Amino acid sequence: MFRKFFVAALFGTAFLTPALAAYPEKPIRIIVAWPPGGVTDTIGRIVAEKLTNKLNVSVVVENRAGANGIIGTQTAARAKPDGYTMQVVTAESHAINPYVYKDLAYHPLKSFDPVALLGTVSFVLAESRAAGFKDAPDLVAAAKAKTREINAGSYGVGSTSHLGLALFQAGTKTQFSHVPYQGVAPVVNALLANEIDFAFVNAFNVSGFAQDGRLKILGVASDKRLAILPDVPTLVEQGIPGVRAGNWYGVALPHGVSADIRGKLEGLLREISRDQTFSEKLRSMGVEERFLDSAGFGEFIKDENDRLSKVIKDQGISAGS
Repeated sequence: MFRKFFVAALFGTAFLTPALAAYPEKPIRIIVAWPPGGVTDTIGRIVAEKLTNKLNVSVVVENRAGANGIIGTQTAARAKPDGYTMQVVTAESHAINPYVYKDLAYHPLKSFDPVALLGTVSFVLAESRAAGFKDAPDLVAAAKAKTREINAGSYGVGSTSHLGLALFQAGTKTQFSHVPYQGVAPVVNALLANEIDFAFVNAFNVSGFAQDGRLKILGVASDKRLAILPDVPTLVEQGIPGVRAGNWYGVALPHGVSADIRGKLEGLLREISRDQTFSEKLRSMGVEERFLDSAGFGEFIKDENDRLSKVIKDQGISAGS
């Protein structure tokens, strides 16, 4: 009986999952569509390090930066679907760019197979010291009164920060003068220099300046308060619903990778998400740990496409705006 069971098990292992049994046999690359040093790159490098240890093969980050993440994402979409190329995907790459830029060489839902969501960021509405608004409703009232021009900065046209502004305008029926910058650091510097009145930014980048009084945080663009800013109310608490602004980070594969390999990577990413050092590193960058498996992440991406494509269309956001 034991011999029959052993032979059956061996037969099943040999013929049911040959691809999984052999995977991986060579180095794996993780494409990051942004320059080194940012949140997306850091998450990619942590994942690469931990997968290297778990898979006993080299897993390396390949930065393919440019065009708001388009260059790297197109590279990942065109890769052979064999499990040896994956991408750290974000709201820009998979829920914003397809509606801001025309004729992309990839589709966020058809060109990729989601593996796992790893974390999310909720933005805050930060104002310069000279702006003088006491809270978010006061800012809205001033915009509607049109007593003066109010400037709103962002990380750039089509950025997550820009989408935060668009959602705020749509939810409050207001209009602000949009001032796009090239990334988060220039926006924060513009706030500190009183060049702009407000911007939607990662709380991690401005909480220290708020503590020393160099700028003010008017609200959190999320359904709940942030642990690092427990005294700052959400926009919902201030009577402004529907403004969920921020970013998210997950892993996806080019469409067509076998279910066995995708499932193995999903399981390993679940283990990584539970690692204390991984969670601590995410929190140090203002990222909240949030794990969703491939099915859950797929639904999440669809929902984000529906939500953000609507505001992009309604607000008339395009690469030339």
